[in-house]
Amino acid sequence: MCFSLQSSVAFIHWSHSLNLRSSICATNKVCTTTMTKRTISTTMAGFVAPSMLSVIPRCTRAHTTFRGLRISRRSYRTSFSVSPTPPLSVLSMVTTEKKIGGKKESQAKGKSGKRVKKGSSSPGLLRALEKYEPVIGIEFHVQLATKTKAYCSCSTKTPRTPNVNVCPVCMGHPGALPVVNSKVVELAAKAGMALGCDISSYSRYDRKNYYYVDTAKNYQITQDLFPIATKGSVQLPNSGGVIGVTRLHMEEDSAKMSHEGADASGRLTDSTHSLVDFNRSGIPLVEIVSEPDIRSGLEAAEYGQEVQRILRYVGTSNCNMQDGSMRCDVNVSLRLKGTKKFGTKIELKNLNSFSAAHKSIDFEIERQAEILDRGETLQMETRTWDEKTNETRTMRVKEGAADYRYFPEPDIPPLNLSDSQLQTWRDTLPELPNEKRVKYQEEFGLSGYDAFLLSDDTQVAKYFEDSIAAGAKPKQAANLIMGDITKVLKSEKIGIKLCKLTAEGLAEMIGMIDGGVISNKIAKDLVPELVIKGGNPAQIVEERDLKLISDPDVIRKIIEGVVDANPKELESYKQGKTRLLGFFVGKTLSASGSKADPTTTNKILKEILDS
Repeated sequence: MCFSLQSSVAFIHWSHSLNLRSSICATNKVCTTTMTKRTISTTMAGFVAPSMLSVIPRCTRAHTTFRGLRISRRSYRTSFSVSPTPPLSVLSMVTTEKKIGGKKESQAKGKSGKRVKKGSSSPGLLRALEKYEPVIGIEFHVQLATKTKAYCSCSTKTPRTPNVNVCPVCMGHPGALPVVNSKVVELAAKAGMALGCDISSYSRYDRKNYYYVDTAKNYQITQDLFPIATKGSVQLPNSGGVIGVTRLHMEEDSAKMSHEGADASGRLTDSTHSLVDFNRSGIPLVEIVSEPDIRSGLEAAEYGQEVQRILRYVGTSNCNMQDGSMRCDVNVSLRLKGTKKFGTKIELKNLNSFSAAHKSIDFEIERQAEILDRGETLQMETRTWDEKTNETRTMRVKEGAADYRYFPEPDIPPLNLSDSQLQTWRDTLPELPNEKRVKYQEEFGLSGYDAFLLSDDTQVAKYFEDSIAAGAKPKQAANLIMGDITKVLKSEKIGIKLCKLTAEGLAEMIGMIDGGVISNKIAKDLVPELVIKGGNPAQIVEERDLKLISDPDVIRKIIEGVVDANPKELESYKQGKTRLLGFFVGKTLSASGSKADPTTTNKILKEILDS
């Protein structure tokens, strides 16, 4: 039996209120029952053949496409509701008040009555760290840089219209079979290699079964027992610590939910309903799970930034957190110093930046310590970070670990990757950030700080190395790139990829400085024009007569004119104020249009002033 709906559908509206549920019996009669918590309603711009209206069966499994389907013969408009027994994650209403011991937890306020933000300098945090050891783990969900979705041919581009990049596969229609995107496997394997993981020659797909409004199939295709990568590690560039990577596995994304109806506060927890866009459903992801080796918010942010840096180098993803290409969930618990037993784990969500991760962890450490110091117990829960108030708020309470009833995915066979295939992928890996930092210090003689800045971005690192390959001296190239060039790029709000000053042009300009053709001042003055408009540095210098004046007789005449024009400063210099030498140097360079050779200028100027 075949049944289809047009894929171009409107946003699905999820109401947070009590309502009624309708379902279709086998006889096609509508039965109405009371719905306990929430319902879903939608209007689809769909089409169903009239001959099909009377033969739509009840689906044997919970399925949002069929369960509760009610079709009008006249308008062909459909609506569907959630399963009558949604899980705790759906039934738990979003709360905005934190309750401890039956009483509302009061917010910390200063003398002015305003809430005091908890941060790394908070006395409460420092007290907490004296007594407790934080145990922190992070899970990253990273969107892979593929053109199509994980198991179908729908585009991964983000359209303006909701629910257009969808098909029977990513919407979970019965009979639609998934097909593995080979690019997903390649990018996932390369990401695992870059993170120092062991890549499994055998890995298997599994079904993670759960009901939620953003998952049309009522299950997610993921990897449970046999992930593609395990046992990796990431070395932190600043602290030097090493964070273990437990596993990296492939999975698909769920639909995007937009939470609407909040009051003037704009808080997620104050929303009254949600809109669902299935364009994101089926987008390929890798989930990267760390070991609980992190001990502070600062270390968590540093770890996240290094993982982001590595994945960008490999080309796995653009990892833009503001676009949702990289999302993180943090698990935080406290234990008394010197003990091994883990404390109650609290999950933090809605962390849209590494700064938010840093601040939310520090806040949570202090909050949990306050509760434990009162002799109370923490409850396992999921909390969201509120950027406006700089605090975490309860989203839902967990009564225990969720049972997702994993079982092998019956529609996708296990993956068997040959050693030759894995080696081919490994051979294409680029030099990673940590390797570049070491090379820049050992081979190019740069400081650790300079090496870190230059290797932070793949495009900047390539530009730097290309300039050296063209003949530029490393230290001079580094100074110009990190200083004047970066200043112009930030001013113009563009990346180095759009810089019109080529790496070869930069090397040529540095060569002219070393050869005494132009001064540093002239080079710096040319940088903005060259970065924005481009051009040949040597040709511009020649056309504008910007070459250094190195003739001692010409420079002497300029200096004599400057000294004659400033008799008071000359008298002061002769009386012992030798710092005025810089004044005369500046005046001489100004009078020569910055073209007087600095070395010759200093030598002749000293002779004249001391005579």
